[in-house]
Amino acid sequence: MSPASSRAATSTELSPEVRARYECVAGLEVHVQLATATKAFCGCSTRFGDPPNTNTCPVCLGLPGALPVFNRRALELAIKAALALHCDVQERSRFARKNYFYPDLPKGYQISQYELPLAIGGWLEIEVAGEKKRIGITRLHMEEDAAKNLHEGFPDAAQYSHIDFNRGGVPLIEIVSEPDLRSPEEAYAYLTNLKQALEYTAVSDCNMESGSLRCDGNVSVRLRGAREFGTKVEVKNLNSFRYLTHALEYEIDRQIAILESGGSVVQETRLWNVAAGRTESMRSKEFAHDYRYFPDPDLLPVVVTPARKAAILAELPELPDAKRARFISEYAISAYDAGVLTGSAALADYFEAAVRAGAQPKSAANWIQTDLLRRLNDCGKEISASPVSAAALADLLCRIDRNEITGAIAKRVLAKMFETGKSAAEVIAAEGLSPISDTGSVEKICREVIAQNSANVDKYRAGNEGVFKFFVGQVMKETKGRANPQAVNEILTRLLQQK
Repeated sequence: MSPASSRAATSTELSPEVRARYECVAGLEVHVQLATATKAFCGCSTRFGDPPNTNTCPVCLGLPGALPVFNRRALELAIKAALALHCDVQERSRFARKNYFYPDLPKGYQISQYELPLAIGGWLEIEVAGEKKRIGITRLHMEEDAAKNLHEGFPDAAQYSHIDFNRGGVPLIEIVSEPDLRSPEEAYAYLTNLKQALEYTAVSDCNMESGSLRCDGNVSVRLRGAREFGTKVEVKNLNSFRYLTHALEYEIDRQIAILESGGSVVQETRLWNVAAGRTESMRSKEFAHDYRYFPDPDLLPVVVTPARKAAILAELPELPDAKRARFISEYAISAYDAGVLTGSAALADYFEAAVRAGAQPKSAANWIQTDLLRRLNDCGKEISASPVSAAALADLLCRIDRNEITGAIAKRVLAKMFETGKSAAEVIAAEGLSPISDTGSVEKICREVIAQNSANVDKYRAGNEGVFKFFVGQVMKETKGRANPQAVNEILTRLLQQK
């Protein structure tokens, strides 16, 4: 890189006019750990969090004489993912050895797929700013994971890196998109929809914190309207949706700054430095021939018969796009509500369970999205761990519909249900929140409120109907929200109209 290019790369302060002259061209390579109990080519556990180097054997450690045996369940999950992403599953694929020499690769090569991948030619639909777009998928292939290098947390970390081989040999699929993404927002939407599809099919738990979903971005820029792609840079270490967005934003500006200064973008691999908020050069970008791929002689070709593919296709659950469309048509909720409620399979199941238990769809949608999800987020819980079951929430909402409690009281009840795990009936009884059924008692309170607020009575009778809400609010305050709002309105209207 020239000195001018180096100087330009240190500054990403660009005017909107300069940015507008360029267009981003990006694609993502997403590595997904398959939800198997054992590794890709041996019987070692894939369990995350076990003590280092306890889930290993001669096969995944690459010891002499050890031979791999392919995990059938991993293949089934990979096929399921490919079909969910509209890929063409190949009848014949095979494993290759990808040769490179890193400490976390005990065999000196990685078992992957190259010339004959499991699946090709899929797509995934995204929506950004109200516009839908189809993102192509180049290929989906299977491979084993490398071990994990540990650089921090040890007394001798300044001199040595440590390696945990538990992860080595864990089954992965790599999903490579076409360079169809034109903004960080599109990349975010693509990764979000991809994660949803994989979770819905139970192919992976997609937990980015434990490394089940990892993403690398390939990004270049070109003058808007140009046909040729710019020089591609790969950005690694994008282990969250936020980091993906920030890294692409930074890298786009970095490349534009280089080109604006008359420099040239270098094809390389860069790392996202989270602490510094920038990408940093890691190494020059490898090409396929650098890895000296050749077919793995220890593994037979993978054959997927039409019958096997059809059987797995029949097992596919309802996918997010189809579920969103059904929620809109079947439950008459908005596209926004349907989008939120289908954000995960567990959340969608919770919503439908509440509706089946008697809750009105719109009411259930509102309470789940606002009160329930807010409380779950505040304590870091998923919907699957909600202390309030779908049936319990439905019971609470039905009580509102039957005018047994007010919405305000219901919020207090839900808070206690969430805190204690008790039912609505138990909370209402324990907290003394049962509705006041005696209309005589309610009328007495209404008369007292009217007597204490003669000025507002005069305003109402002079035609200022807006003060009516004041009287309702005072009565509900006196009754601690236990009065039936409809009864309060009827009684106040009758009393205020009396001369």
